[in-house]
Amino acid sequence: MAELIVERYGAFVGKHSERVRVSLKGEVVEERPLYGLEHVLVLSGGVSLSSDVIRECAERGIDITFLSGSGVPYARLISPALTGTVRTRREQLLAYLDGRGVTLCKAFVAGKLANQATLLRYLAKNRRQKDFDRYDQAREAAFRIQDYGRQVQGLRSETVDALRQELMTLEAHGAKLYWEAMRELLVPDVGWEGRETRGATDLVNSLLNYGYGILYSHVERAILLAGLDPYAGYLHVDRAGKPSLVLDLIEEFRQMVVDRTVFGLLNRGATLEVEEGRLTEPTRRLLAERVNERLDGEEPYEGKKHKLRTVLMSQARHLATFVRGEGKPYTPFVGRW
Repeated sequence: MAELIVERYGAFVGKHSERVRVSLKGEVVEERPLYGLEHVLVLSGGVSLSSDVIRECAERGIDITFLSGSGVPYARLISPALTGTVRTRREQLLAYLDGRGVTLCKAFVAGKLANQATLLRYLAKNRRQKDFDRYDQAREAAFRIQDYGRQVQGLRSETVDALRQELMTLEAHGAKLYWEAMRELLVPDVGWEGRETRGATDLVNSLLNYGYGILYSHVERAILLAGLDPYAGYLHVDRAGKPSLVLDLIEEFRQMVVDRTVFGLLNRGATLEVEEGRLTEPTRRLLAERVNERLDGEEPYEGKKHKLRTVLMSQARHLATFVRGEGKPYTPFVGRW
């Protein structure tokens, strides 16, 4: 209930009393109370929004995100008052030049590797009796990825720039093992050749890329609400228009939120389709709903169970307090299997 998904072409989103109402050709297709709503996700073109609903969402801290058909976030409406911090951003920039940036870079990569190993074990655990060879292959890949994580923790450097190449090399080695093992854990009839990012037109990569786009919108929101600049990252190099910090923080959550969701849908035989290189509207809707459900799933975190969307917000806040020198060294979120 925290997220409203608008995926129908030609829909109109307006405000009715204390509710957000979605209409199509004059007929109401969905309503959602403003109370408890955190995010409006627009997945289709041709969608109109009233100025009243935009203002109400802004005043309540509900941001509105627009995704392209390929899952690329291209716009966001959010109140400027929510991002009007200064001290956090000053320290965020200064942290790049000292040991804080090094700590963060290592944490992002170590977290990614740990979650890759965790997901491989999770997906393989039911194959021990039915398909021991694939189970053993996934387990071995998980062990090797964990070893890369230990190597990351052992790296020493005083600056991000001096450390980045070693980190990216270990990350790349882990990614190669991870995607090879993930391909073997996928049902054979899908026929997936392997991971591709930009320009991918096959079903599996399109699902992953679209899912990452949805997750990206949540990560960016968490960063903004924590008072951080989404474009001032550490692991990913600076480039005009590149949200480096979003790309840094998302690394901890790709596996537990998107990869687990996509491979679960595929292995359970869900109806998923791609036409002319793009996911169909029902497929986009289903994936968005399942990613949203996964974000509402609970994981052990700081001694209790919390929803993953709460964990994401908390990690962004921990990042902010760490760069301000007010908290413990930043540690990545690692899921359980």
